[in-house]
Amino acid sequence: MRFLTRSLLALFLTALTFGLLAYAGYVTVASVQERAAQADRPGTARERAFSVQVMPFQPGEVTPILSAFGEVRARRSLELRAPGSGRVIELADGFEDGARVEEGQLLLRLDPADARTARDLALSDMARAEAELREATRALDLAAEDVAAAEAQSDLRARALERRRDLAERGVGTEAQIEEAELALASSRQALVSRRQAMAQAEARRDQAETARDRQQITVAEAERRLQDTELYAGFSGILSDVAVVEGGLVSANERLGRVIDPDALEVAFRISTAQYLRLLDPDGELIDAAAQVSLELSGMEIASPARLTRVSAGTSDGQSGRLLFATIEAPRGFRPGDFVTVRTEEPALQGVALLPASAVDAASRVMVVNDDNRLEAHPVDVLRRQGDDVIVRASAELTGRNVVRETGPTLGAGILVNPQSADGADAGAGGFETPEMVRLDPERRAELIARVESNTQMPEQVRARLIAQLEQDEVPAQTLERLEAGPRGG
Repeated sequence: MRFLTRSLLALFLTALTFGLLAYAGYVTVASVQERAAQADRPGTARERAFSVQVMPFQPGEVTPILSAFGEVRARRSLELRAPGSGRVIELADGFEDGARVEEGQLLLRLDPADARTARDLALSDMARAEAELREATRALDLAAEDVAAAEAQSDLRARALERRRDLAERGVGTEAQIEEAELALASSRQALVSRRQAMAQAEARRDQAETARDRQQITVAEAERRLQDTELYAGFSGILSDVAVVEGGLVSANERLGRVIDPDALEVAFRISTAQYLRLLDPDGELIDAAAQVSLELSGMEIASPARLTRVSAGTSDGQSGRLLFATIEAPRGFRPGDFVTVRTEEPALQGVALLPASAVDAASRVMVVNDDNRLEAHPVDVLRRQGDDVIVRASAELTGRNVVRETGPTLGAGILVNPQSADGADAGAGGFETPEMVRLDPERRAELIARVESNTQMPEQVRARLIAQLEQDEVPAQTLERLEAGPRGG
């Protein structure tokens, strides 16, 4: 009985297996026939939809930003030149590149021996000239007394002659006595003339002595100036640069010894095209008082300062084009003359324009607009400015409020079906500078960050000094802090 049961079960399983195999064969044959039948029928193509990022076209007021590269220069500098020749016997402490000096500080002293000797000789000659003047004055006084005595004697002789004539008229005197009195008067007058000549000579002598005294005073003043020129003082407070002198060295007259730069009086010189320059002029043809921003890249970090346009160069150098403009740096801390910086200047605001990404405009100055059927339409636009990754276009009534494709490409064209997507954080257009986020540091965090910068030996010394100067300010850009936090901690 058990044998029969097992036999029937085996037979059932065998039959079931063959049935399943037959069904699988049928399904396979049917699938092949269906595929062959579909290959014989004409195919229906499915339209592809491209995903694009769009932004609304919102016209308004946009302030164009003119970007250029420039060089930082010192507005106040003083060349140190040797006033005379000689040997340097004394230098100020720290007389070297980068050292700070104060106004009126003694910088160097030349050997004053020769200048002091010349001054002493000039003083000796001055004493002799003054003695000569005193002697000439006394001689003139004596000559004046002689003239006075001669005039008195002449008057006396004249009165004697009058008495002789009166006596002769009364019959008491003789003609011989009258002639004798006349001869005496003539002799006294001759003596008076001689005394006056002597007095004139004495006056001339005194005048010559005064002239010699005045000339000698000039000589003494010149000797004093030459003696003072052996010492060189700082005209204003600043930083030394291009120092080329050592103690004990010989210098010649007018030899350049260095330069003093005022680090708080800096400006940037940058060159723009003539067309850009015309956009910075007011109706009277004068340069507008435009705001600017000066930035310096430092190994991934940036030092920035507001600036103000001040003037334009009077001429154009040979081989140069455009215009050379100058902007005063209002916060020069961290900058040094010779730095290569980026200058961004605000142009006069434009009305009725829109700010779009540069990738939204193709080579034919067209933008792609999404219509109600999610298909693209090409619209020409008038490009007014190109600044960085953005363009400023003139507003159009056909585009206002519509969605514009942010980035066109060779696969996008008029009539293409798209799937528009709004880009999060897309900027529809705003003028002016982006104000960086500033963070106020507490003393502990500031000290920690400064210590981290000082311990970073891989950072260049100039970059380290500028970062420390930026960290010492009351507020620090958040971007700088993020880079410091993400950077290496030292070593």
